[in-house]
Amino acid sequence: MVGGGPGSFIGGIHRLGAQIAGIDLVAGVFSGNRDKSLEAARGYGIAPDRCYPTAEALFAAESARADGIDMVAIATPNHLHLPVALQAIAAGVDIISDKPATATLAEVLLLRDALAKGDSRYALTFTYSAYPMVREARARIAAGEIGAVRKTIVTYAQGTLAGPARPDAVRSWRTDPAQAGVGGCVSDIGTHAFNLAEYVTGTPVTAICADLGSQGDERLLDDDCTVLLRFGGGGRGALIASQIAFGERNALSFQVYGDRGALHWHFDQADMLRLVRGGDTSLLTPASAGLLAPTPVPRGIGNGLIAPFAILYRDFAEACAGKPELIDNMLPGIEAGVRSMRFVERAVASSADGAGWVTLDG
Repeated sequence: MVGGGPGSFIGGIHRLGAQIAGIDLVAGVFSGNRDKSLEAARGYGIAPDRCYPTAEALFAAESARADGIDMVAIATPNHLHLPVALQAIAAGVDIISDKPATATLAEVLLLRDALAKGDSRYALTFTYSAYPMVREARARIAAGEIGAVRKTIVTYAQGTLAGPARPDAVRSWRTDPAQAGVGGCVSDIGTHAFNLAEYVTGTPVTAICADLGSQGDERLLDDDCTVLLRFGGGGRGALIASQIAFGERNALSFQVYGDRGALHWHFDQADMLRLVRGGDTSLLTPASAGLLAPTPVPRGIGNGLIAPFAILYRDFAEACAGKPELIDNMLPGIEAGVRSMRFVERAVASSADGAGWVTLDG
């Protein structure tokens, strides 16, 4: 793993999810600060000689070992995603990366080209696509259970930036364009919502109309966004993401309305999916009979983030071991990364310019 050092929330999630999927964390560069990196290595149970000072040193040394790494998890701030990924590709190592894929659209296009020329498999941790009931919603929409999709609403609210700016390194990089890239909230959690809208409906967004804002003059990136969506096939929708929503921890939800029914899902009840057809409402769970998209979930890990990370790692390991079709199908790959970065850049630009509707064409 590159990143995930002391103070990192997501590093431990990566490690536990991988471990449940039968993948061992054996080496890494956990911080740019050597002492902090060694501290993290001790916490992860990593031998000191496999805690490296740089990503370059990691790939060089591990490539020379008979028991060297097979894959790398990238859990750094956004501006480091591309250089680490390019080094992994050069070393022939498979990559599972935090989203967004890179800090800018230009970078993700470079990454796509590099992946096409190399042998590395690549996946993104768009976490919520791996929840069993999210996949169930996708399968039921594809099977036509709610008819033609007319309206899709995705909301993602957090209160992480609701108060005054704090000297917290874990949060502060998200408001720094040099580390986060061109987008703030729209990139950090808006890309999750965007990916979920396309993943669940199975239909690409073709055009957007964005309104992004920030709380106070001291923030250089947006912390709140509202985006209208138009989908291929005529569906419409809305994406609302905010990190200034006081009291909210991780309020992610979607509602998809078809011409014969609807599906509702909320992160707080991630193991439930509400299906409405005509005058009937059904509550579906992973234990329900007749699920279209059964996904085994390790017992005893609840509705938190460990379960989807375990599923993502399991799927990625299977993709690397001979099922590449899982990537860009069930598992978000580089194409999802390109689309999400195009969404971020065009949302930021159209909001700043007051341009109204803009397309998401290549």
